[in-house]
Amino acid sequence: MSAETLVLATRRSALALAQARAFMAALRQVRPDVELSELHVTTTGDRVQDRALSEIGGKGLFIKEIEQALLAGRARLAVHSYKDVPAVLAPGLTIACVPAREDPRDVLVTRSGDRLEELPKGARVGTSSLRRRVQLLRFRPDLEIVALRGNVDTRLRKCTEGEVDAVVLAAAGLNRLGLADRITHALDPEICLPAIGQGALAIEVRSADACAAELLRPLNDSETAVAAAAERGVMTAVEGSCQVPLGGYAVREGDHLWLRAWLSEPDGGRYRLREGRWPWTEDLFEAQARGQELGAALKGG
Repeated sequence: MSAETLVLATRRSALALAQARAFMAALRQVRPDVELSELHVTTTGDRVQDRALSEIGGKGLFIKEIEQALLAGRARLAVHSYKDVPAVLAPGLTIACVPAREDPRDVLVTRSGDRLEELPKGARVGTSSLRRRVQLLRFRPDLEIVALRGNVDTRLRKCTEGEVDAVVLAAAGLNRLGLADRITHALDPEICLPAIGQGALAIEVRSADACAAELLRPLNDSETAVAAAAERGVMTAVEGSCQVPLGGYAVREGDHLWLRAWLSEPDGGRYRLREGRWPWTEDLFEAQARGQELGAALKGG
């Protein structure tokens, strides 16, 4: 492998490039003998910016074209935000590495410097996420939620220019872009439970590419991988998508796996929250099964 260039596929947004390049830097630390190059891919989710993801198909829109590049052999690795990865991967592909997770929380950026509880009645808060919309309105039903898409810079600019009073973004994205100083209020999971896999990366390879999988092994963080597997188990059980308001967050708590998840109707109705604690496991299939167990309880209402 040292005699060839390893091509890594990524979206071309500033955030996608930042996280891909950070991963490449980490990979070079453990395998300085391997040459790396980037393949920039524009996905359907990147091209369609005038509609909410729930209206145009959901999560897979950010990875379909990247997976096609992998399957066609134009790339050996792909870096995804794990929250963009649907429950079912394209046949012939697998997630070979889950690096250590960034901050999984949602954060509020406001023009005024107000925290969520301090925003004036009727304040306009921008987000295109059904999950964030439902949770924000449960905490502050007086807010006006404004559909807002675009990259991080675009959403921050719309806040700065007064189109909205605040925007909700992922802490991980702002941290990776060096914009942590823009955060006004990091939202506790008790207020806004993160998206499935939020803050984590997923490194995808062809299932048959054992050489690439072995190369990635030193960068896999087992604790993050187990937490993500449990969260994705919930998503599988409830058939989660961008059309389904769903939050899920798993952490290691001592010798236990603690998983919280919620599900509602798109309008916020039938909101139900469940949580579970099980002995910690390093087995991803067992962690996923625990998530599916919790997801089944959610789906059953």
